[in-house]
This record gives sequence, structure tokens and C-alpha cells, in this order.
Amino acid sequence: MAVDIENPYNVAVAQFDEAAERLGLSQAMRAILRKPKRELIVNFPVRMDNGDVEMFTGYRVQHNINRGPAKGGIRFSPAVSLDEVRALAMWMTWKCAVAGIPFGGAKGGVICDPHNMSRTELERMTRRYTTEISIIMGPNSDIPAPDMNTNPQVMAWMMDTYSMHQGYSVPAVITGKPLAIGGSEGRLEATARGVLIVTREALKDLNMIPERCSVVIQGFGNVGSVTARLLADFGCKIVGLSDIKGGIYNPAGIDVHMALRYSKEHGNLSGLPGTERVTNAELLELPTDILIPAALENQLTVRNATRVKARLIIEAANGPTTPGAEEILYDKGVTIVPDILANAGGVTVSYFEWVQDLQRFFWDELEINERLETIMTRAYYATRHKAKEQDTNLRMGAYLLAVARVAEATEMRGVYP
Repeated sequence: MAVDIENPYNVAVAQFDEAAERLGLSQAMRAILRKPKRELIVNFPVRMDNGDVEMFTGYRVQHNINRGPAKGGIRFSPAVSLDEVRALAMWMTWKCAVAGIPFGGAKGGVICDPHNMSRTELERMTRRYTTEISIIMGPNSDIPAPDMNTNPQVMAWMMDTYSMHQGYSVPAVITGKPLAIGGSEGRLEATARGVLIVTREALKDLNMIPERCSVVIQGFGNVGSVTARLLADFGCKIVGLSDIKGGIYNPAGIDVHMALRYSKEHGNLSGLPGTERVTNAELLELPTDILIPAALENQLTVRNATRVKARLIIEAANGPTTPGAEEILYDKGVTIVPDILANAGGVTVSYFEWVQDLQRFFWDELEINERLETIMTRAYYATRHKAKEQDTNLRMGAYLLAVARVAEATEMRGVYP
């Protein structure tokens, strides 16, 4: 089936359809799981610093809640669309199921450019958006978290806004919060640490030695930058990095700690001493053993897949590889660890944060990381086992595992009334 690569929801549905076909799901079950359960579109005014009022559009989509409350991030970006949020919500459903976490999938976003907004404008917009979607939020119904261009401070504003409406503090309604108001140890590093764990296990499977592996990472936000640091500490050689301004390359290796300092001081990686500049497009085609897309959807497409030189791709971003690109890469013998497995570390520690908030009892970082290690390793080997059992790739192995779990929960609960 031809898939419009510009529309992530079409990609998400196509991936589900293939898994449903292999699982032999009934047409009724396919119809239920293909569609989001709820879609909320909100249009709201925000007073800007100059006194003008601007209208913003936001979304909150709940894909499926049969395994537990809806869970998923909030992104602020000019590129946010309803179909993007639908796709991300569906992927969250499968991600939680692969990890064995008792959540359903959701996602939210606001069409805006936070880089062109003051802190006070961002706070007013965040609080108004939270108020608008609060009708479906709750610690037992829908629990947002950070995503692109949102952070612990934005989550603090969201939690505070919801709590003001309730008249008492409700820390469990949001995850990814600052530690001071019920956040969890290890949350900021969680997604990247999960990426490290699955990379380590994939390297074992491929008989690749970390100290002999070069790595290119697209994206130098929270996930990409921490992944670079953790993999460098693990022994890998980081040869390429990029952010929204472009990429840098040094085949002899990049000092990640210097890159982190430089990015913090200059606002981007461009001009880092000892590196040559490359475009984000060129970065994906650099000679490397491991490629980690940690930015946006639709980065590896039929237009560039033939020029990708990596042997192993770890999808730290959501939906970075289109189905057409995936076919080309598999034909070349490339191993892909799919997004719904590779970046599940974030939602796993979000789950830990939610549990800690509900019971008002907190764990230390060592315990968090040990629990994350257990869940991510178990999810990787369950996916690998399913892929081998069904003679398929890791993505389809993860989908077969996840869709079967969600379908079982849906079947057991039945159709109401």
C-alpha cells in the first residue's frame, strides 16, 4: 500500500495494519484499534507581552485506554498537526504495551514557536492550554509529560494549573516535573538511558564491540545530548552530531563533554573546534556503524535510505523511518531497533514517577535505574524472541507483541454496553 510519508498518521496506521494482518485480528478489533478514542481540539486566546491577544490551537488525543490511563507528551512546535498528534498517540499505546506498562497512549501539542515567545508568554499559553484540556486530564485518566520544546518547568506550570482548579496539589497528574514538586530521580536521562540499554543489547546480538563502533546522532536536545554522553562513556566513538542549526563531523571522534559545554554557551553546535560542518541531510549519510535519529519523524526516506551507511539504527525519535526507507534498509542488511522499543525509557520512568506520586513515597536514582534496566532489557528480549519466532524484523516483532497485548485487553473488556 502506498503511504504518504509526509503524514505520520498514515505511517502509523500502515504499521498497525500489517501487524493486525499477521495476528489475524478480527475486522471489529482492527476497526477499534485503528481509531483514536478521543480527539480534543482547542482554540484559545493568550495575551502577549505587548498587550495584543493571539489565538492558539492545541490538541490532546487519546488513542486507547484499555490497559490503563492515557499517557503521552506535550509538544510545542509550529509543525504540530492533528494527524501528527494522532500518530504519536497511537505509537504511545504500542510503546507502553511493549514495555509492559499499564498505560494507554495519548499525545498533545500546541501550534506555536516557543523560541519566539518570552517566558511569561510561554507560561500564560501553557496555563491556558492546560485549562482547556483539563476536562480530560487527571491522575487516573490522562497524564501528560514533556516532549519536543517542553521541559520540567512547563510541566510544573501544567501541574500547578490543574491543581489550582482542584483546590489541592495533584502531583500525579503530570510526569517529568522538577524534583521539588514530585518529580522523579533519573527522569531527565530516562529516554537516553533506555536508548543506551537497547543499543548495548543490539551490539551483543550483532557481535559488535562498543570501543570499535562509531556513532552519529541526529538531534542534540535532551534525548540526543544525553545519549551522546552515555554512549561516549560506554566506549563508543561519537563522530557526528546535529541540532536545528545543522551538523558537525569529525571521523576521529568528538569530545561530547566539550560539545555539551559549547552548545550551552553558544546555543548550538555550529563551529565546535576540531569539527567540520555538515547539513542535517548529510549527517544521516555519514560513514558510521550506528545511526541514532533523535529529532523528528520522516528523516529516513526512500530519497536517502540507499546512501545510509550505518549497520545499526536506533530510533530515539518517534517515527524517523518511513516504511519505504525501511524496506531499502532491510534489503541492505541494516538492523533497526524501532522507536516503540528504543525510546520507551522515558515513559517507563514517567510510570515510576506517577507511582511514586500516588503513594507519596520516592525511590533513589540507583533504584530507578535498576528498575529501568530490568524493564528495557526484558522488552528488548521479548521483542527479539517474537521477531525470531515469526521470522520478521524487530519493528514487526515489537508491533506483534504490543498489538496483541492491547487487543487482548480490549477483547477481555468487551464492547460497552
